[in-house]
Amino acid sequence: METLKILEQLDRIESLLRASKTVMSLEEASEYTGISRSYLYKLTAKGEIPFSKPRGKMIYFSKEKLDQWLLSDTRKSSNEIKSEALEYTFRNKRRF
Repeated sequence: METLKILEQLDRIESLLRASKTVMSLEEASEYTGISRSYLYKLTAKGEIPFSKPRGKMIYFSKEKLDQWLLSDTRKSSNEIKSEALEYTFRNKRRF
């Protein structure tokens, strides 16, 4: 039981260390994003995800750019849409 707790703590420590890195390997980016390695390779081959490939060898990812990419296609909530519609209506209200 004690060994299990130690292993869990080590996993948490490793996660914290990975989260503090600014540049990640393909393996680390896969763990960070939850995207499989093979799908990450496909995304890089299609040019759909930002990455670096210095000297044509290993693939690296910027944590900041990965975060931006992951959050790039946001959807508005129903409340946000209603609020914007209401604001638009008041702004464009015709006066007679």
